[in-house]
Amino acid sequence: MTAAKTAWAVRHVSFEDLGVLDPLLQARGYRIRYLEAAHDDLSALDPTQADLLVVLGGPMGATDVDLHPFLRTELDWLRRRRQALLPSLGICLGAQLMAVAAGGDVRAMPRREIGMGPLTLTEAGRKSCLAALPAGAAVLHWHGDAIVLPDEAFPLASTAACAVQAFALPGPSLGLQFHLEADLRRIDAWTHGHAAELRAAALDPSRIEAEAALQANTLAAGAARVFEAWLDALPARDAMPQRGAACIAS
Repeated sequence: MTAAKTAWAVRHVSFEDLGVLDPLLQARGYRIRYLEAAHDDLSALDPTQADLLVVLGGPMGATDVDLHPFLRTELDWLRRRRQALLPSLGICLGAQLMAVAAGGDVRAMPRREIGMGPLTLTEAGRKSCLAALPAGAAVLHWHGDAIVLPDEAFPLASTAACAVQAFALPGPSLGLQFHLEADLRRIDAWTHGHAAELRAAALDPSRIEAEAALQANTLAAGAARVFEAWLDALPARDAMPQRGAACIAS
């Protein structure tokens, strides 16, 4: 019997989970294990044991390792997986950590980018898994830091407010600053969980909820196509890895 593939998901807050990606991974035979960053001892685990690593979003900064020591372990995990040419997916905070682990950085934005908004794909992005998104579809943004890419990265998407919304790295690693994984049918968990942040930014949660509801079904289908395309491009674990980015079409 073939052993089940494993997907480890590092979670920082309860409602920022795998969302629409969860059933997709299960349908592909992945056994999902959530790791709670603030509670589980990540340093006791070998990150190369998982077939897929997903580092999810959270409200902390990617370089706040003294305030949140578990981030130091997550950075180490992402470095080790990239060195071993094992696939990793970073979402929001996870993407920021992925960039920092590869030699990039993050910087505070003048204004937080929160709510639904469309992406602009780069030339590389139009040849990538992101091309499966519906044209002009708005995605969920929820961040206050911008990514400064390392030299190896392929930028895939941007918005007017943020130059780096997605990137790929050899590894293969995919970083998404936006929340393509979010199940927008459960957006109220986000608006309630981040109520203080919305209040500080003078943003109306009911407007975010209404705009998300309009996109929920279309975006769920588009997200599935994007993630399927990325997963399809990953080399088999026992195959000779290629020094390229799985999200980029050759």
